[in-house]
Amino acid sequence: MAVRNKKKRNKHDVFIEKELLLFQKEQEKALGLRQEINQWFDPVPRQFLLKDKATTTILFGGLTMAHDYLVAGALSGLGYRVKHLDCPDNESLRYGKEFGNRGQCNPTYFTIGNLIKYLHYLRDEEGKTKEEIVENYLFVTSGSCGPCRFGTYVTEYRKALRDAGFAGFRVLLFQQTDGLKQATGGESALKLDTSFFVGFLKAVLLGDILNALAYRIRPYEVESGSTDAALERCKRYLYDALNTRKWLLPALLKCRKELESVRVDRTKVKPKVSIIGEFWAMTTEGDGNYQLQRFLESEGAEVEVQSVTAWILFLIWSGRYDTRKRMNLREADSGRHGLKGKNPVLKLRMLWMADRFIRLLFQTYANIIGLHRYHLPDMEEIAQVAHDHYNNQLRGGEGHMEVGKLILNVVKRKVNMTISVKPFGCMPSSGVSDGVQSLITEKFPEAIFLPIETTGDGAINVYSRVQMMLFKAKQTAQKEFDEALSKKGLAVEQLRIRCSKTSNPLTASRHVVACTAANMVYGASRMFNRPFFRRNREQTI
Repeated sequence: MAVRNKKKRNKHDVFIEKELLLFQKEQEKALGLRQEINQWFDPVPRQFLLKDKATTTILFGGLTMAHDYLVAGALSGLGYRVKHLDCPDNESLRYGKEFGNRGQCNPTYFTIGNLIKYLHYLRDEEGKTKEEIVENYLFVTSGSCGPCRFGTYVTEYRKALRDAGFAGFRVLLFQQTDGLKQATGGESALKLDTSFFVGFLKAVLLGDILNALAYRIRPYEVESGSTDAALERCKRYLYDALNTRKWLLPALLKCRKELESVRVDRTKVKPKVSIIGEFWAMTTEGDGNYQLQRFLESEGAEVEVQSVTAWILFLIWSGRYDTRKRMNLREADSGRHGLKGKNPVLKLRMLWMADRFIRLLFQTYANIIGLHRYHLPDMEEIAQVAHDHYNNQLRGGEGHMEVGKLILNVVKRKVNMTISVKPFGCMPSSGVSDGVQSLITEKFPEAIFLPIETTGDGAINVYSRVQMMLFKAKQTAQKEFDEALSKKGLAVEQLRIRCSKTSNPLTASRHVVACTAANMVYGASRMFNRPFFRRNREQTI
C-alpha cells in the first residue's frame, strides 16, 4: 500500500511540474520574454586585402602612449593608414563590461571597451554609418596561448563588437610567438615582412628608451612639467623620422639636446619603486592600473618601469630554452631528438643572433640619446635565480620572470620597493604574486613587496596600501643616503652646492644601492677628489 501511494505522489509531482513549465512558457510568450537562444559562433573574419589598403584604417593600442605613438609613425612610413587609440579609461571599462561576457579580466574589458568607445565616437560624433566603419576600419591585437583566457580574447572582442552593433568588424590577430610566420595570406595588405618587423622593433626600442629617461628625470626636475614637455618634443622628432623612414641619428641627437635642457636636483632623497606583474597591468598608464606610475611619483617616489624589449627578449629566451629541451627528448616523436625536418642548431644560432642584435641596437640608440648605465635584463640569470622557486617551463603571464625580478631587486639592491600589479582574476599572475612570492619574502625579509589587484574601482584602497608600504621604502632610502654621506664624509649642503654646478639630467651615477641620491653621493665623492673640484672646494671652505 505504501509503495502504491508513493508512486501516485510521484506521478502527481511530475504532472504539476509539467503544468508549471507550460504556464511559464505561456507567460514568457505573452510578455515578450520568450527568445530563441543561439550559441555564439565566431566566423572566419574578413581579411585585410591589398585592394583595401588605401581606404582602411588600422586601429591598435595597448602599450604605453609613447610606444603607440611611435609604432603609428613606423607603420605610416610603410604606407598604412593607422590610428592608435587613446589610453583606456574608466569609460572604456564601462563599455567593456556592458558588451563583454561576465567574468573577464581587466585587459579584456579595457581594450575592447576602448575600441567600442572609439567606434561610437566615429558613429555619433563624426556621423559615419555602421557600414562605413565596418568596411573602412579594423583592429589589430596580439594573441598567444597559455593557461589563462588570453588565447580566447580575439573571439571575445568580435562577440562584444557584434553586441555593440558592429557585426562583421575585423579584428586581426598577431601571434606573439610566430614572428615572420604570420598567417596573413598571399593577397593580404598587411605584409609582415622584414621591413615591418624592423620598423616595429625600432619603435618599441625607442619607446622603451624615452620611457626610461622620463621616469629617471621627472622625479628630480626643478621646474614641474619640463620633462613631459621635452618628452613630447622628442616623440615628435622620432615620429617624423620613422614616418619618413629617415636616418634616426639626427632625431636622436635632437632628443638628447631637448632632455639636457631639463634642470634637475638629484640630491632629493626618493625611494626607487619597481613595478612588475602581469604585462598589460604593469604597462598601461591609465585607469587600468589606477595610474599607478604617476601616483607613485606624486607620493615622492622614483619609478622603475619594465621595458617591452624585455618581453621580446623573454620570447627569444623561451624559444631557445624549448629547443634545447626538445633536443634531449630522444624519439619522443618522429625523427632524431623529436625534431624531424628541423635544424635545431641553426634555430639556436638564429635566436642567439636575434638576442644580440636587439641588445646592440637598443644600447646604440640609448647611448646616442643619453640613456647611460641602463642594462637590459639577463634572461639566463633571471631564469636561474627563479628556477628553485618556480619552474622555468611554466609560461602563464610572465612565467618565472616575476619571481626572478623580485629576488634580483633585493639581492642586488636595485630598488627599495617592488609592486606586483595584475588584473583581478588573473590566474597565472595571482598564483605567483599571492603564492610563490610569499615564500620569497620569507627568505628575503628585507624585501618590501606589495601585490595589488586591479578591478577598475577601489582606487582609494589601493592608494592606501601603496602609501603604507611606501613609508617603509622612504625610510630605507633615507638610511642609504645617510650612510653614503657618512662613509664619504660629505654634508648635504656641500653636496647640493657642488651638484647644482655640474648637474646634467642625463648623468647616471654608478649603481651601489637603490636610492639615486645615495648613488649620487658615492659618485660625487670621487668627482670632488679630482684636482679641479678639490681646488674649488678649498676656495668655498
